[in-house]
This record gives sequence, structure tokens and C-alpha cells, in this order.
Amino acid sequence: MAQPRVMRIRAVRITPQISTLNMPLLNYTTNIDADKTAAEIARALSMHGAQAVMIEYDKEDSYIESLSFRIQVGEKMVAFRLPCDWKPVLEVLENDSKVPRARANKEQAVRTAWRIIKVWVAAQMALVETQMVSTEEVFLPYAVMPDNRTLAEHVQENPQFLLGEAKK
Repeated sequence: MAQPRVMRIRAVRITPQISTLNMPLLNYTTNIDADKTAAEIARALSMHGAQAVMIEYDKEDSYIESLSFRIQVGEKMVAFRLPCDWKPVLEVLENDSKVPRARANKEQAVRTAWRIIKVWVAAQMALVETQMVSTEEVFLPYAVMPDNRTLAEHVQENPQFLLGEAKK
């Protein structure tokens, strides 16, 4: 009887490199105004339990800096603030050789940043619709605490906050 052949397989570690994807930033070509995008996001939020959606503007540039909304959690209304920081988007646009220089400006960065957030919110709402998570679970990092900062801001300042050993 013939002996079975033994095959030796060598493990190979594959390290993904984002730079090899050669893809420009998501939505960098959008011409849709940030106000329109914010309204689309507000509608999606309201369809998933959000109430009293408010658009907040930056005092200096008059750009939309966040959307605030409330969601009923049990018997309590919980406030959330979804921020949009367009400055890192501008940096990416300015440093990406695939992005035309005409698109590497503040206004385009604001439009692009809000479209990216809209895509993210749509993905989160798909999770909610399939009952994989609840709306409040998705937005938990953006829950507004009594000092008007978000949970994420608290954790960034003091990671021990999550472990119950926060600085007082």
C-alpha cells in the first residue's frame, strides 16, 4: 500500500498597504452642499428615532460643525452630537496627487467631509434596520455628557473613564 504524501505549507504573512490601493478619498468630487447633506443625514436620523435634530455652525467660518439630536432611551431623552472635522480632509486633498488642485480647498473639504459622514450614517442605519444594533448603540461615542462634552471626548482626555477609574 502506498504511503500518503505529506504536503508542507509555509505560512505567509500578508500585510495590507493602503498606499497600494491607489484610490482617491471617498466623495472628493462631490458638488453637494454641506447643508443639503446635513439635511439628508437629519432625515435618516429622524427615520430611526432621532428627535429635535439641530444643525450647529462654526462661529468663525459659518461651516456646519455638527449635528445634534435626541433619542429616547428607555424613559429618558439622550442628546447626541455628531461632529464633522473637515480640516484633516483638506490635508488629505492637498497631499493626494490624484486630487486635482481645484478640489483641494476648504469648501470642497467641508462638502467631502459631510458626504463621508453621510455614507457612515447610512451604513450604521443598515445595521439598525437589520436589528444588529440599536440607534443609541451606534451613536454612543457621541452621547452628550452633563458637561456638554461627548463620551468620546471624555475618553480621549482620560481613557481610564471607561474603566471606572477616571480622574476626578
